[in-house]
Amino acid sequence: MASCPPPPSALHELRITRLIDAPREAVWRAWTDHLAEWWCPKPWTVEIVEQDLRPGGRSAMIMRGPNGEKSPQEGVFLEIVPMERIVFTDAFTHGWHPVGPFIVGILEFSEEDGKTRYTASARHWSAEAKAEHEAMGFTEGWGTVAAQLEEVARRIA
Repeated sequence: MASCPPPPSALHELRITRLIDAPREAVWRAWTDHLAEWWCPKPWTVEIVEQDLRPGGRSAMIMRGPNGEKSPQEGVFLEIVPMERIVFTDAFTHGWHPVGPFIVGILEFSEEDGKTRYTASARHWSAEAKAEHEAMGFTEGWGTVAAQLEEVARRIA
C-alpha cells in the first residue's frame, strides 16, 4: 500500500530547534514582552510598530541594518496558545488584506526538564520561496536570534 505524500507545506518548510536554558515562562515573556531586544541578528535592530498577540491581531515592525537598510514587516497572528504556540503569516496585513505571501511562521515552546524546547518553523508557498529563504541565511539567522532569545530569557528568569 502506498503512503500518502506529505502535505505541500511540509515540503517547503525550514525549521530550527533549540533547547533553551531557561524556564518556558521566561522564554514566553522574552518573546512576548522583549521582542525588540532579540528579534534581528545583531547589528540589525527592530522597531516594533505593533504586536497584537491574538488571532487576527496585527504584527508590524521595521528591521534596520547597520548600513541604513530598512525592511518593513507586516502580517497577522493566526493562532496564539499562551506559553505553547504562536502562528503568524505575512500573507495578510491588518484587516485581512491579502498581500504577496512569503511564510507562515510557527513557534513552539515546550517544557523539557526545567528548560524550554523552542522550535521555529517557516512554511513557504513554493519550493522557490523556501530556497530563497534558505539562501538568505535562514538557518544562521533564525539560529542567531534563538541564541539572542535565550540570552534575554535567562536574564529575566
